[in-house]
Amino acid sequence: MLAKNYMDSVHLYGRIWTVAALLVMLMIPISISAYLGVWPQAEVILKGLAPIALIFYPSAVVEVLTYSPMMGAGATYLGFVTGNITNLKMPCALNAMENAGVKSNTEEGEVISTISVATSSIVTTGIIALGVLLFSPVLPYITGEGSPFATAFQQVVPALFGALGATYFAKHWKISILPIVVILICLGFKGDIGIGVLIPIGLIVSLVGAHIMYKKKLV
Repeated sequence: MLAKNYMDSVHLYGRIWTVAALLVMLMIPISISAYLGVWPQAEVILKGLAPIALIFYPSAVVEVLTYSPMMGAGATYLGFVTGNITNLKMPCALNAMENAGVKSNTEEGEVISTISVATSSIVTTGIIALGVLLFSPVLPYITGEGSPFATAFQQVVPALFGALGATYFAKHWKISILPIVVILICLGFKGDIGIGVLIPIGLIVSLVGAHIMYKKKLV
């Protein structure tokens, strides 16, 4: 009963804050238009939105279906409200559950992932605020094209996922081979394919490959 009540509250407050966040985001352009007395035409908005929607709307649906089983309900709601799921929230949740020795889709995993994503959001906000105050004067000199550190700053996300992925590949190297090969093939045919497409492909291939290898007693 407690677990059911907890999950009911997670979904209730998660939906409330998700809708509230969407309203806040929408109120920014609405407030600007109301203050200036200038409203964009619907056909102009639709024309600009159409090419973006064709890419990001299906990707958004796929991300919810992909991330939710791995992160849990509470972490998913928090992640989609605070943003930066792929680069920060999901690796943080997976790493926290790994260190705690719990699995996703369990009560323990739900609590650990939610706490980790919440902590990540607070720490990220604090670091960003501190960085803006302290490093904004020198940041252009560090990340600019002429800076010797520019290349390193461009590789932060690949380095993060490489470090996290290496631990999983080392522990489950047999089931890692197939999805890595398939993703490399996809990148070979289309090098600029988006991560919103690669993740579902890798997930499906991983599930199918692991299931077949389990049936054949290869793992």
